[in-house]
Amino acid sequence: MKKINFMLTAFRDGFQSVYGARVLTKDFMPAVEAARHAGINHMEFGGGARFQALYFYCNENAFDMMDTFRKTAGPDANLQTLARGVNVVGLDSQSSDVIKAHAQLFKKHGTTTIRNFDALNDVNNLIYSGKCIHEAGLKHEVCVTMMSLAPGWDATGKIHTEVFYEKILRQILDSGVPFDSVCFKDASGTSTPHTVGKTMAMARKLLPKGTKIVFHTHETAGNAIACCLAAIENGADSLDLSSAARNIR
Repeated sequence: MKKINFMLTAFRDGFQSVYGARVLTKDFMPAVEAARHAGINHMEFGGGARFQALYFYCNENAFDMMDTFRKTAGPDANLQTLARGVNVVGLDSQSSDVIKAHAQLFKKHGTTTIRNFDALNDVNNLIYSGKCIHEAGLKHEVCVTMMSLAPGWDATGKIHTEVFYEKILRQILDSGVPFDSVCFKDASGTSTPHTVGKTMAMARKLLPKGTKIVFHTHETAGNAIACCLAAIENGADSLDLSSAARNIR
C-alpha cells in the first residue's frame, strides 16, 4: 500500500482562508501543541498573507510568532512557509537583497521549507528567489500554479491543461534552479480531477526519479476530494490538508 504524506495547512492557509489570517499567536499555540502530540511533524506556519496580517491587524511581530511556533512544534518538525516568488512576503516585487534576506531570516526563525510560487507561472520570478532559498540551507519547494476556466472560456483548449503545465515544468527544469520538491498548487480550487490526474502522471514521467510531488487545492468548486484522489492515483506523494483534504473557501 502506498503511503501518502501530508502537510497540515490549518495554521497558515487555513487561517488565511477562513479568518483572513488574523489570528493571535496565544490563541492557537495549544492547537499546535496538540498537533505535535498527535504525531504531526509537517506544518505550514507562515509566509503569504499570514506574515502581513500579524503586523497589519494583530499588532504582533511575525518573526516572534515563528519562534514561538518552532519552540512549540519541536526541533524536528518540518515547518514550511509560502513565498510569492520575487514578491516573497510583500505585495510588490522586491529588490535582490530583500529576496536574499527573506530566505536568511526565515531560516533564522525556524523555517525548514519554503514553497516558492508565481501566480501567473512566470518562471523567471522563481529562479533567483529559489536560489536564495537553496543557498540559505532551506528546502526549496518550487510550484506550478494550477486552475481551471469555466466551460467555453478557453476557445483554444490549450490553457490549464496537462500540456500547458508540462511547458511550465520544463521551463523550471531548463532554468537549472535547485529544488527539493515540486508542488502543483491550485489555490483557486477550480481544477478538475481529470486534469489533475493527467498532470500528475505527466510530472511523474518528466521529473527525475524520486522527486517528491505535492498537490494543493481548495474546496471552492466542491471537488477537492476527487482532485486529491486523482493526484494520489497518478503519482503524487503528498497532499496539503487543513480540517479535511482541502482549505475551505
